[in-house]
Amino acid sequence: MSILNLGEDEDNDTDRQPADPFSSKTQNLSSQLLVSFFDSQSSDSDFTEREMIRSFVKTKADGLMKKNPELLSKVKSDISAAASRVSDSFDAVPDEATRRSLLAADEKSSSLLDVGPKRRPLFTSIPSLSQLTRKDTCTYFNFRKENLNAVLPEGLPKGMEKEFEVSLRSALLVRQSFLDLRDNFRRVVDPPMWSTHVKAKGPKIRKQIVLDGPVSCGKSIALAMLVQWAREEGWLVLYVPKGLDWTHGGYFFKHPQTGLWDTPVQAENVLKDFLKYNESYLKEKQCQIYDPIPLGEGAGGGWLKDADSVAIPEGTSLYDLIKVGIDQTHAAVGVVVRLRKELSLVKDLPVLIAIDQYNSWFTFSEYEEPVKVRSCRPIHARELTMVNAFRSMMHDDMMVGAFSHSTAVGKLRKDLPDVPVDARVMFPRYSLDEAEAVCHYYLRQRLINREVFSEEAWKKVYFLCNGNGAEMRTLAPFMR
Repeated sequence: MSILNLGEDEDNDTDRQPADPFSSKTQNLSSQLLVSFFDSQSSDSDFTEREMIRSFVKTKADGLMKKNPELLSKVKSDISAAASRVSDSFDAVPDEATRRSLLAADEKSSSLLDVGPKRRPLFTSIPSLSQLTRKDTCTYFNFRKENLNAVLPEGLPKGMEKEFEVSLRSALLVRQSFLDLRDNFRRVVDPPMWSTHVKAKGPKIRKQIVLDGPVSCGKSIALAMLVQWAREEGWLVLYVPKGLDWTHGGYFFKHPQTGLWDTPVQAENVLKDFLKYNESYLKEKQCQIYDPIPLGEGAGGGWLKDADSVAIPEGTSLYDLIKVGIDQTHAAVGVVVRLRKELSLVKDLPVLIAIDQYNSWFTFSEYEEPVKVRSCRPIHARELTMVNAFRSMMHDDMMVGAFSHSTAVGKLRKDLPDVPVDARVMFPRYSLDEAEAVCHYYLRQRLINREVFSEEAWKKVYFLCNGNGAEMRTLAPFMR
């Protein structure tokens, strides 16, 4: 019995109660009728899908009202729900659970589906970031999430986590801008033969780089990939994924000897993060500076009464030095400052300092110093002991900092203090070729419906977002 003749059945048989319009059988019949209506109207170019839905609901509801007015409200909601389900089946991306099951089934025929622009492979077969070449650009590199978490125990950038979460796959686009960044530091450690010639034409090698660029252009992701590559190459890397944390939260105290502000909670966290991946090397490497570590205020513990420094015996390893800072909160900031000096003296393997949200170190922190009874002075980041020790790029060590617009710091001047004039590198948003590969990847991951995917459609998304990766990821499911 169809929902459309409920009134007729009631007229013909007064003993029978009308079927519940919210029953599963009734809803299925409604859905079937809606599907047949779509099929009958699909060739009529004057009807859009939503117009057909509204026309159908109105026509059927008016007919039912004449025969059985009391069921009108229930039938309307029943048909509207069915219409919504049918409409979703035509143009909406499946929910996450459905996508996961479909993607699992797709793996059986992945060789046919893993096709990118111009019939090129969508995924590169190269197993490591070190072996990627220009030929691999505009393809996707597959990561193993457990390996990624092991190499980057300090944490992944939010943009990377969001990409993995939305696409339901741990893969990232291989961009030429990342390869240029990687090759720059590779040439620092292993200079090519042509670099010995004064008049050689080639890219300038920089030991210090500041990654700048528009919002959501991939700076933080490129920095994280650079850190992974360097660690897989055996480098000693100090990676700070959240530079903003150095200027916000925790306790802060002004050290009377230096005039700078100590942040012991942040110092302890930095030391713990540095140990997570580098512990084995640090246990073997001895300190080269044995001066006592000055003590400061502890995190909520005040000053020590009987000591103002802690001795560092000869033969102490870098691991033991860091453990002093972790175990004694009064020495944490002093150990971080000493660690910066020790890193400059390491010569048996390359050392890289990588700072994300680097721009937060050139503006005011959230801390304030009382000036009068009712007034306070904001404390600049350069007045913080740890920031003061790590911010400068006026040295011979390899260092890269990435600006992050998520910190809401605002636009900084072109010439930054303590940064070489030519250190800033503008990181681009997606090019047209990269955007094409990205949209094919989202198509492969069922974030875009195949029925609506076309060159015109993905180009509309690209130009609407101006190459903004986060916005393209958000708008891709709405491609029509």
